[in-house]
Amino acid sequence: MIFGKHINRYYLKYSYILLLGLAALILVDYFQLKIPELYKMVINGMNTGYVEFNGQAETFDIDFLLDNICLPLIIVIIALVFGRFLWRICFFGSAIKVETDIRNKMFAHCKNLSQQYYQVNKVGNMMSLFTNDLETVQECFGSGILMFFDAALLGCMAIIKMWRMDWMLTCFTLLPMIFLALAATIVGKSMTKKWELRQEAFSDLSDFSQESFSGIAVIKAFVKETKELLAFKKLNIKNENTNIDFTKTATLLRIFVTLFVESVICIILGYGGYLVYIDSFDAGELVEFIGYFNAIVWPIMAVSELIDMTSRGKASLKRIGELLDSKQDVADAPDVIELKDIKGKIEFRNLTFRYPGTERDVLTNVSFTINPGENVGIVGKTGSGKTTIVDLILRTYNVPEGTVFIDGYDVNKISIHSVREASAYVPQDNFLFSDTIENNIRFAYEGSDKDAAVKAAKLADVHDNIAEFKEGYNTVLGERGVTVSGGQKQRISISRALIRDPVILILDDSVSAVDTKTEKVILENLKSTRAGKTTILVSHRISTVENMDKIIFVDDGKVIAIGTHDELYNECPAYYKMVNLQKLEDEEDID
Repeated sequence: MIFGKHINRYYLKYSYILLLGLAALILVDYFQLKIPELYKMVINGMNTGYVEFNGQAETFDIDFLLDNICLPLIIVIIALVFGRFLWRICFFGSAIKVETDIRNKMFAHCKNLSQQYYQVNKVGNMMSLFTNDLETVQECFGSGILMFFDAALLGCMAIIKMWRMDWMLTCFTLLPMIFLALAATIVGKSMTKKWELRQEAFSDLSDFSQESFSGIAVIKAFVKETKELLAFKKLNIKNENTNIDFTKTATLLRIFVTLFVESVICIILGYGGYLVYIDSFDAGELVEFIGYFNAIVWPIMAVSELIDMTSRGKASLKRIGELLDSKQDVADAPDVIELKDIKGKIEFRNLTFRYPGTERDVLTNVSFTINPGENVGIVGKTGSGKTTIVDLILRTYNVPEGTVFIDGYDVNKISIHSVREASAYVPQDNFLFSDTIENNIRFAYEGSDKDAAVKAAKLADVHDNIAEFKEGYNTVLGERGVTVSGGQKQRISISRALIRDPVILILDDSVSAVDTKTEKVILENLKSTRAGKTTILVSHRISTVENMDKIIFVDDGKVIAIGTHDELYNECPAYYKMVNLQKLEDEEDID
């Protein structure tokens, strides 16, 4: 069994199922201990020709065998089959429900965690929580309850029956089993440590495999297949060795169990045979006693397994608890409002910002205003803070009070859902799902249809490329969209944003992988179809934003100048220098 704040409530939630399973378990244990009594009557009947039954000596004939042994044995078998089926359904079924519920809670919580959390925690480690750790917790919940109560009930009932038959033989029997329990506990602790090393080795192997598959194109491009194979082989050998080490310890435990059980059988046969010799026992009672002893072997083994299982379960539940207890860094304040009919006015007022856990300001005293319906470009060198600005508009990170406003409202006073519902964002890392192109485009707007997807693709100038595919819009993309080019990937991502027809559209360096002709088509389509709606285009390339209504020039986390392209070119030396430098680079590329 396993306890913790994230699992305790399930014992109450599924109490009626667990109690039914417990009743079935009691039924099974009760009938299971009837079998040695039937064996005793068979042995005594075969030896003496009569059987003591209900306090009277009965002749052991075919009628007695059928009526008092075979028929009860059939009833016992039916009860065992029914009971074992029932407790499996109750215990294991409820454990699967617990696993499903916790997994849903984990996934729902993960969706609300900030980007900072995923920058720290590896995906491979996260996946191990959803697989190995959850399976361990599920096993501890279902099998743990079974082992605990079965060991307690069956063990106590068998020992009571053995004690009533002969208390001294029972003591001789239990003494080696106590040493077995101690040995199992010691070995179990060693198994727990080896299990942790085993899981750690598996996690390292899983992380390496995932990174290798994700970066397979880079590996092939630099002809590093052999290097990666050797590195994988090293991790695989480590994983193999930890598994072998764990298996050796588990085998050692089984050897101990076999040794002690066989030694106890010798004691029972030796001392029990003596009791038969002096007529204190008969042969049937000796067989009955051995039957009860066989019944308590499992409870004693279960105790050691339960210790090991609980140790692994606690470790896994702790890891899961750390995820579920992770604070949602970016969340709505209690008094936020749902802002309807957002117009698209965005204002920054003297904003200074640094990423959580860092000591350097990435934005310093940033101030500007974007009016509803304006087409605005944000331009600057790589690392100047452009992406951070748009991330703060969408509340990807917490924003200082009184620094960012949407339609005159502090973004901290508006629900995050309101802001993001009115916006569409195409990030630098254009992520596409392993699904059809149509579903990727329609992902942003559930109420859309294929016609809407086609229209959005045409605006992003990717429709003709999609039509060239054999399956067209039904083409299934590879993982993260690897089956399309970088430019096609960008334009499909733009289509996904455009299908929502958002009040605020943010494109973060989203046309960097397309040629200038395609870029011009996309920008003209945006200008003609988004009249009256706010469009923000982030770029490090001046040609991309030079025709915007307004350009915000950013450098080293500061807003250097704001104006049209011509105004900045004539009045801002840094912008003038950047324009001429890019023109020179373009001329060199042409040459």
